[in-house]
Amino acid sequence: MPVADIIIVNWNSGNWLRRCLRSVAAEGGPHVGKVIVVDNGSTDGSLDLGAEQGTPQIIRSERNLGFAAACNLGATAATAPYLLFLNPDASFGAETLGTALKFMESETGRDVGVCGVRLIEESGETQRGCAHFPSWRTFVGAALGLGSVAPRLFPPLQMTHFDHLQSRDVDHVIGAFYLIRRPLFESLGGFDERFFVYLEDLDLSLRVHRAGFRVHYLASAEAFHKGGGSSERVKATRLFYALRSRLLYADKHFSRGASAVVAATTLLIEPLPRFARALLRLSAEEFADTCRGFVLLFRDLGNIFSRPAVKGRAEPITTRPS
Repeated sequence: MPVADIIIVNWNSGNWLRRCLRSVAAEGGPHVGKVIVVDNGSTDGSLDLGAEQGTPQIIRSERNLGFAAACNLGATAATAPYLLFLNPDASFGAETLGTALKFMESETGRDVGVCGVRLIEESGETQRGCAHFPSWRTFVGAALGLGSVAPRLFPPLQMTHFDHLQSRDVDHVIGAFYLIRRPLFESLGGFDERFFVYLEDLDLSLRVHRAGFRVHYLASAEAFHKGGGSSERVKATRLFYALRSRLLYADKHFSRGASAVVAATTLLIEPLPRFARALLRLSAEEFADTCRGFVLLFRDLGNIFSRPAVKGRAEPITTRPS
C-alpha cells in the first residue's frame, strides 16, 4: 500500500492548522506515514493541539525560516516513498490522499513526478491553481497589468482558461497540495531556499520536468483550500517576497537579457501604477504598504543577484521510476 509522509509548514496559522491536522487524522487512513509540522517561530498558540489533531512530529524553529527552507527541513525527517507538502489552510476530503497515491502507483502515473488535486474554496468553487511556466512576457505583463488586457502577448501565469474539472498533465500544480516522489525530491536537492516564499514550488516543478518526469493534475481527488493564509496579515512583506521571488526566478531560468527586462520593469516601472492605484482608491494604507514593499526589495537586491550555492541546484536524476 502506498504511503506518504506529510509535511506542513506552520506560521501563526491558528485554527487552520488544527483543522488541517484533524482532516489528516480522520481521512488519511493507512496511506499516511509521518505527519511532520515545521513551525516557523509561531507566537499564536497554533501548536496547542488536542487529541483530535493526532500526534504529529513537531520541528520548532526559533525564527521564520521561510517556506522553502522549512519544507526541506521537514523532508529530512521523512522516510516514506512519497512526500506530501500540504498547506495548513488546506484539508483532506474523503480518500484524497489514497486516490492520489493510487494514481501515482498506476501504470498511467508511473512517470509522474508530482501530482496535485482539485482544490475547493469555501464558496464551493474549484480553484484554478495550475500554472504555465512563465516567460519574461508573463512577468512583464503581471508588473504592468497587461496579462488580462493582452493575454496573447503577455500570457498570465495561472491557467485561467482551464476549468480544472478534468484531469490532465500541466506545467505546475499549486503547492498547497504537492505530492512528489521522495527519491526525485532528494535528487533535485529539494526546494531552492533562496525563495523565501512564492514560486519555490514553480521552480521545483520546472526542474521536475527537466528531469524527465510529468506533473499531473488529478481532478478526481478533492481537498479544501482557503488560500491567502497567514500572509494576508502582512501585505508589505507579502509584496516584497512576491516581487523578490519573481526576480529570483527570472535570474535563475531566463537569459540575461530577459532577466534584465523583468528586473527593469519590476524595479523602475511597476511602482508607478501601484502608487497610482493607491491614490485613486484614496488608500493611505495601500500606499504605505507599497512603499515599504519596494524599499525592502531595493535593500535586498544584493542578495537577490548574488547567486550563492544553495539547495535546489543539484543535478537531476535521469532515470524514471520502475
